[in-house]
Amino acid sequence: MEELKKFARYFKPYKWHVITGIIFILFSMSFGLLIPYLVGRAIDDISTNITWNKVVYYPLVILGVNLISGVFLFWQRRLLINASRHIEYDMRRDFYAALVDQPLGYFQNNRVGDLMARATNDLSAVRQMVGPMILYSFQAIFALAIVLPIMLNINVKLTLLLLIPMPFVSLTVKFLGAQIHVRFEKIQEFFSDITARAQENLTGVRVIRAYAQEDAEIEKFQQLNREYAKRNIALVKFGAAMRPLLFFFIGLGFVIIVAVGVPMAARGEITAGEFTAFILYLQRMIWYLIALGYVVNLYQRGTASLKRFNAILETEPTIKDEPNTTEQPKIKGKIEFRNLTFAYNGKPVLENVNLTIEQGRTVAFVGKTGSGKSTLVTLIPRLLDAPENTIFIDNIPIRAFPLEQLRKSIGFVPQETFLFSNTLAENIAFGVDANKLRITNYELREANNEQRTANNGHISVEKAAEVAGLADDIKEFPYKYEQRVGERGITLSGGQKQRTAIARAVMRNPRILILDDSLSAVDTYTEEKILHNLRDIRTARTTLIVSHRVSTIRDADLICVLDAGRIIERGTHGELINLGGEYADLYERQLLEEELEATN
Repeated sequence: MEELKKFARYFKPYKWHVITGIIFILFSMSFGLLIPYLVGRAIDDISTNITWNKVVYYPLVILGVNLISGVFLFWQRRLLINASRHIEYDMRRDFYAALVDQPLGYFQNNRVGDLMARATNDLSAVRQMVGPMILYSFQAIFALAIVLPIMLNINVKLTLLLLIPMPFVSLTVKFLGAQIHVRFEKIQEFFSDITARAQENLTGVRVIRAYAQEDAEIEKFQQLNREYAKRNIALVKFGAAMRPLLFFFIGLGFVIIVAVGVPMAARGEITAGEFTAFILYLQRMIWYLIALGYVVNLYQRGTASLKRFNAILETEPTIKDEPNTTEQPKIKGKIEFRNLTFAYNGKPVLENVNLTIEQGRTVAFVGKTGSGKSTLVTLIPRLLDAPENTIFIDNIPIRAFPLEQLRKSIGFVPQETFLFSNTLAENIAFGVDANKLRITNYELREANNEQRTANNGHISVEKAAEVAGLADDIKEFPYKYEQRVGERGITLSGGQKQRTAIARAVMRNPRILILDDSLSAVDTYTEEKILHNLRDIRTARTTLIVSHRVSTIRDADLICVLDAGRIIERGTHGELINLGGEYADLYERQLLEEELEATN
């Protein structure tokens, strides 16, 4: 019941569609249920005194009533089914928004395949509760409310005889409905496993092929698929059993009525027309009772899926705007870490970090794997949340900034490059809001540099590609900036993907630029070219670089060496070399590696 209360909020914008649709159901049912009465009356009237006028009159009246009922039937379906589609749209929108707001840790703990299953199968099952379930439910309710008084008026004895099989009908619906609910919920959970498996295999197809595991993965998927089919067949048995059992018990009532009613009609206790009308009403009621069984099926499936759907919406993002957060002054770029200590699951990753980075400075972080470099820079855009009052931008705690303002002022290039299966131009322009630019994606690609730069300070796609050292590569592509990069940028090399990600960050002209080991896949010549281009455009922009290569960071204004989450050395390249510590050892090792590579 609690799930349905939460679900009810989606009806509010469309309440008049639903209310009007229900009213039209009543009108349609009222006119439709006039037909048995008119048939019965026609039989009695014509059997006593047949005339040509009567033969023409009754069929025309019945046809007219049926036509009016059909018009209301059309509108009731149009209103209710349209409302169900709009509600499905709203639910899918909220579902997506809830996922987008979740932090990185959420997706580490929840499989993508499970989330996809909830967004497709579960949402479809919930939609069935809105359209078909409401439609058939009210049809059954109105039918019983209208038909029972009419049948009692025709003959009380025959109507009461109908109640004999009703307890069996109720027990059937209750027992089988409960079984459908439990089994469908488990099936949806298992469907999530299948979707997750398929998603992982498609994403990791190159690894599967590299290790020749195609047959093994196909067999594993077939096992899951067979189990899914087995569970669905078991569910179908319950669903398939419901309708025949309902037919049987309701048909039992039909047999009783015929066995008792025919002798009554023969004795003159009921007219032939009344008995015919009674039978026709009984047929209508049987159909709606069967539809009620279908409604129970939809309800049990829908509530099971609604529970899984609400579980996503009720998950509060752990990283969100603080209450009463307001827009802060435009970010300039000064960053300060004050006694920053950060832990994953209770294990410290950063300890007592104190560092001030002035606006426009370039600061590099270097250190062993696992020393906390990436974690440190990830805390700045709040992809991970640092303890309160430990990170400041322009002397303002980062939690005081709305997330949108904070992140729009930062260009972030993570270690793992992700590209969308769009064109190169669309990937580069991803961080730019086309609506605020007042131009479409096509115009964004076709406009000249001056037009683009005038739009909110963003540089052009071509200029961003040039800064990232990608422009020459793009010239070699058949479709230039319109070249599609495939799923996750599969058609590009590792270096080209990294440079596309750098161009994406550069294009939005951020006040803070963070490069998290984003030059690891390019050669030293291209690296030097990119760094030279970045120096030309990073005036007054604060730049943070995480790297394992000394060549990448040697020109930084400040280099910080991290070890076990602590800054153990800081200074310029020359200062750290003269210090003869960890940085100097790293520099000498890399020089030796370069010499060995040159001699081979």
